[in-house]
Amino acid sequence: MSTSTPAAPPAVPPAGLSVPAPRRTAAEPLRIASVPAGHVYVRHLSREVGPAPHRLPDPEPPGVNRYAGAQWWPPVMLDPAWVREADIDLMHVHFGFDGCEPETLREVVRTLHGRGIPLVLTVHDLRNPHHEDRSVHDAQLDVLVPAADALLTLTPGAADEVRRRWGREATVVPHPHVVPFRLMAVAQDCRARRRVGDVRVGLHVKSLRASMDPAAVLPVLARTVAELPGAVLQVNGHRELLEPDGAHHDADLAALLRTEHAAGRIDLRVHDFLGDDAFFAYLGSLDVSVLPYRFGTHSGWLEACRDLGTTVVAPTCGYFAEQGPVLTYGHDEHGLDADSLADAVRTAVLERPALGATIDERRAQRALVADVHDEVYAAAISARRGG
Repeated sequence: MSTSTPAAPPAVPPAGLSVPAPRRTAAEPLRIASVPAGHVYVRHLSREVGPAPHRLPDPEPPGVNRYAGAQWWPPVMLDPAWVREADIDLMHVHFGFDGCEPETLREVVRTLHGRGIPLVLTVHDLRNPHHEDRSVHDAQLDVLVPAADALLTLTPGAADEVRRRWGREATVVPHPHVVPFRLMAVAQDCRARRRVGDVRVGLHVKSLRASMDPAAVLPVLARTVAELPGAVLQVNGHRELLEPDGAHHDADLAALLRTEHAAGRIDLRVHDFLGDDAFFAYLGSLDVSVLPYRFGTHSGWLEACRDLGTTVVAPTCGYFAEQGPVLTYGHDEHGLDADSLADAVRTAVLERPALGATIDERRAQRALVADVHDEVYAAAISARRGG
């Protein structure tokens, strides 16, 4: 737990006073307010080596202490008071606006544009995986998407949806690697040396996002995996969900999983949130990871699996299948196609397709991602400042 005293928030300029955007020399790196800067996706938007924008660290809100390594806290960068005098050339929003009222986002946009500072938005989520009711997220996107000086997204399908809903064009740029290259190399070497042992099919219920329906897929997975020689169905979940005293305890799901475990149909693992190294070790220990989503858009989990050589079985909702090679099954808010799920798992276990990404592929992709972002930033700044 951090014991340092949070920095005081910046003073708020008098109403109506606009602090002009700074002007950098060609030798100075752009100062980017990325929301949130601490997310692994954002950290991998720049080149491994060489020139890169300076992404400001996430400011901590006054009076809030956070545990070491935490990335999610109220986004101070989306406070209009912070935006009014921040020394930045551009704001790039990814995640973290869940708790912002649409009017707050409008004020952020007005303040940025009043200072001549462009807003870039990467549309990661067209449907928020944490929200059963999509109306709040839709209202937030209805502010940000039309107002952004430039839009990016991860897949052609998402770009098509942006075009249909708002009449805007989004540049499609792939999701960069999630796992550090050093750990990718270790994981790929371990997988290549693996000669014996069970074939592990993984289902992770985490803390049960609104988008997840593990109770629907579990019976199909249990039956299918039981028919496959040497295959084991491993189910992982967080203590806060599966322990009786957990903050988000789900008694029905916990009872179902413990019954299946007692009957020998699943290998149940209950634990706290995993740190990065433990999380990557867990994903790398699986041969197959089944995503139990009934709605959503894109997945960083999928990308981490591909980094580690773990085959992904992804639902047909959202645009998961456009991110990279995966096996798919029918699952959305209208229901589950049990036969397609069973077929995908059998293919994953019996044929063992190599659907992961190599380090060389990810390195080349990261360079491409950095180039695209540099071009988008330069064009947005030039257009906002009149060339």
